[in-house]
Amino acid sequence: MKQITRICWLLLGVVFIFSGLVKLNDPVGTALKLEEYFEVFSKDIGSFFHVFIPHSRTLSIVLSSLEVVLGVALLLRWMLRQVLLTLLGLLVFFGFLTFYSAAFNKVTDCGCFGDFIKLTPWTSFAKDMFLLLLWAVVFFNQRYLRRVFAKGTLGVMYITIASAVAIGIGVRALGHLPYFDFLPYKVGNDIGKLMKPQEQAKYQYVMERNGETKTFSEYPTDSTWKYKSMEVLNPLTSKPVITDFSVFDDEGKDHTQEVLQGNKLLLIVQDVTSADRDRYKEINNLLEGAAKSKKPLTPLVITSSSPAAFDSYRHDVNLAAPFYFADATVLKSMIRSNPGLVLLQNGVVKGKYHYHDIPELGDLEAKL
Repeated sequence: MKQITRICWLLLGVVFIFSGLVKLNDPVGTALKLEEYFEVFSKDIGSFFHVFIPHSRTLSIVLSSLEVVLGVALLLRWMLRQVLLTLLGLLVFFGFLTFYSAAFNKVTDCGCFGDFIKLTPWTSFAKDMFLLLLWAVVFFNQRYLRRVFAKGTLGVMYITIASAVAIGIGVRALGHLPYFDFLPYKVGNDIGKLMKPQEQAKYQYVMERNGETKTFSEYPTDSTWKYKSMEVLNPLTSKPVITDFSVFDDEGKDHTQEVLQGNKLLLIVQDVTSADRDRYKEINNLLEGAAKSKKPLTPLVITSSSPAAFDSYRHDVNLAAPFYFADATVLKSMIRSNPGLVLLQNGVVKGKYHYHDIPELGDLEAKL
């Protein structure tokens, strides 16, 4: 039991640290997931959940940092009982979220491990129940974890350092781009290629005849076999990774293939109501320089705002470039910055830039 307790203690601490760090890698993505939960709860439970939506990014960093700090405290066995009780509160909270998502099919991905590991709602709930089991083993067998690795002032110092590092990681990622990009639009990916299946779908047919059930890799020509069910053998590779990338003008004309051809510098303005306006001097200079670049480089603007709202916005910031429209979710997946810059070469993502890190024209040309 002593060894089992120590294994559970180690697993629980490592999982919490890993989960928190993955979320801190992309605090904007975590905030978007929190907003999704708050929207659902405001409709199903109470409208007061709308109060939390403007604070989603702050909550994202606070909750993710808390996971890391509690994981570190658990591994150090610092104030073990209090840390375990706090972990229980988090596990019950996460368990409620994942059960609610699974039972009522409200949020199809809990965001437990950010975009690094995608879990279905029921898998997420099972994961939380497993962690709760680990917690129970550790909590009821604390006598096997008597040795504390950091006591008194040293323990406080370690926890303070862990807190500062965790919060610093999240704040840095919030003001720039994720350290590691796990989304389909990451640098190096070919958007056009990911819009097509990797291979044709392969099917398995379950047929029945005279009480006998048999599986076929091809649909049988023998009409005496009766169809029972069908299963796709390669569901992941037979479906496109990107299914919703579509760019169109204010009249609804599709410009998707045009965007994916040649060298394009895309300015992504997700929502004009929340877009930063302080760096348009640098952005406009870059777009103007791109249009005159020695290498053919076409600047374009893509937004999810309404034509009327964007027209007012572009006049306010003196934005002079052709503009198109796309789905808001797509633009949020393309870049965690509003506005943000994406460099494409024949649909291949060559570079992505936060508005805090506007590149020089020479840097863009060097990537093409």
